[in-house]
Amino acid sequence: MNKKKSEKGQSLIELAISLPVILLILLGTIDFGMALFSYAILRDAAQEGALYASFNPTNSQAIENRARNILPRSDEAIFSSPVDLRNTSTVHVEIEAIGNDCQGVTKGVANSIRVNVIYDYPIVMPFAGNIIGSDTIRLTGSATNIILQPPCP
Repeated sequence: MNKKKSEKGQSLIELAISLPVILLILLGTIDFGMALFSYAILRDAAQEGALYASFNPTNSQAIENRARNILPRSDEAIFSSPVDLRNTSTVHVEIEAIGNDCQGVTKGVANSIRVNVIYDYPIVMPFAGNIIGSDTIRLTGSATNIILQPPCP
């Protein structure tokens, strides 16, 4: 009977020690999933911009608008994107032409255009910023398409 009295609080102590670790692992998993979801949105935006750029490679403003406006954003939605692509202070769009205008196919390499959509994902998990040295992770969605209709005189 003495043995039973000394083990009475053991389960409570084990729970108190293991619960914070379990919660950190759960929060890290959720944070990783949201970062992966954000990356998929950036990749889709870059693909949409590169598709538009393959037909109209000289109109940088229209390419950027096409990349930024792929998602309907509504405050009334049950679940919306963690990335606001229309926010120009947090999401950056880079457009890079590879090759020269009217180059077509030269030496087996086609004239193409690359669109990068860049976002600094804020880490929610506590202490992760101290481990990696930053409170954000830079995510870059990139897509390259061959220019199908190059602007030629």
